[in-house]
Amino acid sequence: MSQPPDRPILVVDDDIKIVRLVRMYLERAGYRVIEATDGRSALSAIALEAPALVVLDLMLPEVDGLAALRAVRRTDQTPVIILSARGMTDDRIAGLTAGADDYLPKPFSPAELVLRVQRILARAALAGTSDATEPIRHADLVVDRSRHEVRIGDRLVPLTAVEFRLLVALLDADGRVLTRDQLLDAVYGQDEAEVLDRTVDVHIGRLRDKLGDDAERPRYVATVRGVGYRAAPAAQASDDPTTAGPARAGAS
Repeated sequence: MSQPPDRPILVVDDDIKIVRLVRMYLERAGYRVIEATDGRSALSAIALEAPALVVLDLMLPEVDGLAALRAVRRTDQTPVIILSARGMTDDRIAGLTAGADDYLPKPFSPAELVLRVQRILARAALAGTSDATEPIRHADLVVDRSRHEVRIGDRLVPLTAVEFRLLVALLDADGRVLTRDQLLDAVYGQDEAEVLDRTVDVHIGRLRDKLGDDAERPRYVATVRGVGYRAAPAAQASDDPTTAGPARAGAS
C-alpha cells in the first residue's frame, strides 16, 4: 500500500463509540484522523481541513449524510466512503448515486474499512502519478491523468475518483467492450470485497450526466446491451471526420 497522505481522514458519525473504533484502526494503519459528529460540522471540517478522504454516516443530526454528500459534490471531489446502518440495496444505490465512492453497511469490519480506505487512496495517488501522462482525447473530450482533470472543450467536468477511473478504463480500451466485472476490477480491484451488481450502472449513469451524454445517442460512453460498455465510436463522438478517438495528445 502507498504511504498515508499528509492530509487527515475525516470520520463523521454521531455514535462516539464508532468514531473511536474507526479512529483507532485508522491510526494504527498510520493515518491522521479528525472527527465530526453532525453534518454541519462535517461540512465545516471539509472546508477547513481539506481531508484526503471522508468516512461518512448517513443518519446525522443537523444535516443528514446524503445532504452533506450532495453539498460536498457541488464543489469538491474528495473521496467519500459511506458507513451506515442503512444497508438495503436501495440505500446503497442512493448513496452511490449521490456521489459516494464506496458504501460499507453496518455492522462492519474495521479491518475491511481500513482496506477500503487504503485502496481508494492508493488509486487516487496512482491516478496522479501514472506513467501514461499524456492526455487522452476523444472528440472534444480531453482526459488529463496527471492533473486528474476532464474537459469538454473549455468546460471542466468535475468527476469523482471512481467516475474518473471508469472513464479512463473505457478510453484506454480503445473501443473494446468492457464487461461490468472488468469495470469493477478497474475501479475497485480484483480482490475487493462484495460490490453491488448495479454499482457500475450507477456510476456510468452519473458519468453520463456530468458529460452531458445521451445513452441512446452516445458521444462518449456507449452501452453494449447484455455485455457492458465501451467508448463510443469516433463517428458517434464527433461529426468531425478528422477526429480520432480515443487518442493521446500529440499522437500522429
